[in-house]
Order: sequence, then C-alpha cells, then structure tokens
Amino acid sequence: MVCQIPQWRRDLVGAFTRPSELLGYLGLDPAALPTVANDAAADFPFLVPRAFAAQMRRGDPDDPLLSQVLPRREELAPCPGFGEDPVGDGAAQCAPGLLRKYPGRALLIATGACAIHCRYCFRRHYPYPRATAGRDATAAALAAIAADPSIEEVILSGGDPLLLDERRLTRLVNALEAIPHLRRLRLHTRAPVVLPNRVDGPLCRLLATTRLRPLVVIQANHAHELGEAARAALAALREAGVQLLNQSVLLRGVNDETERLIALSEALFECGVLPYYLHLLDRVRGAAHFEVDTGRAGHLLAEVRARLPGYLVPRLVREEVGRPSKTPIA
Repeated sequence: MVCQIPQWRRDLVGAFTRPSELLGYLGLDPAALPTVANDAAADFPFLVPRAFAAQMRRGDPDDPLLSQVLPRREELAPCPGFGEDPVGDGAAQCAPGLLRKYPGRALLIATGACAIHCRYCFRRHYPYPRATAGRDATAAALAAIAADPSIEEVILSGGDPLLLDERRLTRLVNALEAIPHLRRLRLHTRAPVVLPNRVDGPLCRLLATTRLRPLVVIQANHAHELGEAARAALAALREAGVQLLNQSVLLRGVNDETERLIALSEALFECGVLPYYLHLLDRVRGAAHFEVDTGRAGHLLAEVRARLPGYLVPRLVREEVGRPSKTPIA
C-alpha cells in the first residue's frame, strides 16, 4: 500500500525559501529594495508558504504581510535590551521541552519546526535541538506533567505543534489524555492562517474526539491574512468543536494603526475567532525595528476600545520574565 503524502506536506515543500523567489512572485525587483539582507536570512532562515504569499499585494514593497517575513538589514544591527531569550524560556524549563511559567499550566515545545519564519519571532534563537520534547525526551516531559496534579492545561507550542505528523501528534494527545488531572489541551499555531491545508480531516477528528477540551490559539496580525483558505480552515476547526482565540503582536509597519487593528478584530469575529491578546513585541535580538513604544500602543488600543464592543478588543499585554501571568498594559 502506497502511503499518500498529505497536501499540507506538499505545500510546505513548495514554500519560498529565498527572498528573491518571493519578491519575483510579487513582481518586485530585489535591487530596488536595498534594505533586504540575505545575511539576515542566513542568521534566521527564510521560509514562507505560498498560501500566505498569495494574500500579499503584488507590486507593494510595504505590504504588511511581506513586512513580517522579509529579512532586512536592521536585523543585523546590535540593539541594547534585545537578547536571545527575551521571555525567560531557558529558566522556565523543568524537563526537556517542558516549560512552567504560570500556575495550572504547562507548555510543551513539541517541535522546532514551523510553517513560516516570522522575522519578529521571540524563539528565533531558541536552542531547539537540545531543548525540545522530541521523541526521546517526551517521556520525561509527560512524567513531569503526570506527577503534578496542579496542572490542568497543557499548551502545545514550538515551532508549531501542527507541524508534527499525524502519527506523532495523535500519540502525544493520547498520552496527555491518559493523565487524569488534565482538563484542557491548547495548541498555539500559525498553521491555519499560513498553511491552511494542515487543517485536514484527521486533525479535526483528533480534536473532535479527545476527552480534553480543545482550544486553538492562532496568530493573525493583519486582516489580509484571513483569506478564503484560512477562513475555511478555521470553519473546519469550529465544526470540530474547537474554541478559537487569536494572539497578535503589535508590529511597526504591519498593524500599528487604529483602522488596521479594528479591521483585524472584525475579520477574526467573522471567522468565529475571539481576539485574545495583543502583545507588545518580545525584545528578541533582530526584531527591534518592529517595536512600537508602550505609549503609542496604549493610545491605539484606547481608540480601538472607543469604537468596538468589548468582546472585540484584545487585551494589550507584555510578557515579563518571572511574572505569574501576562502583564496588562493600561
């Protein structure tokens, strides 16, 4: 019997892996964009699925989706206060790939693979080979979770947990289901937005039948990311009984305008996704050019709050090392 390769795997193989390829697809001349830096792509590899690129505006060098993934010269400039572990993941690790930061929850870094490499990613320097719950380390992480009855929710993160193949993801979910004090399973993933074919029948059946209450937290930063394919993927997750939430990052040149934030909240709600958090940038080395200062962030959210009902207004937060929860920004 021939094993058929899932469509999402084929989509990933066909992703753009060089900036020049993506710029050519968008009808942009790399020579006309002097800020593009191949050296930055060498430091943090370039990867953009075609489904995400299809939502970009052709011929627009300032497209907000392109800005999230295009390596720029600014990434290579040293910037005080920006480091390789801005949220304290290293100090929070209690077993290979298992992080404990907040009461009642544990975060499992299930894979280092991701469907897209966003230039502002706070884990762009994360030591995945030695700090991921891979095949050999998963048992230790599961044992640590089973030994602590205060843990009611496990968060699968990465990388992107939906880059695990069906067999490994099912095995992991089954192992978590067998821990009696667990109640909820949360997946933090960009895949439904950037690689929508990943939301297929086997995945939806897995999430629909688990005894754990499933939540999927997506990340969309701009309304243009929610094209027809992404909307269909989100609809399939809703039909599987999954609670959908969105976390955005406030990014200069991407969504740091009132109208863009309002359009994003409204587009998310049309997809059955509740705006959850709007994060201030995690100060990771290479991402300083995306930062929006706290004062402007608060002003933007006040304008959003004045125009939208409360359920469409995300909470403006930052992550601070050692705090027992996200820190709200007034």
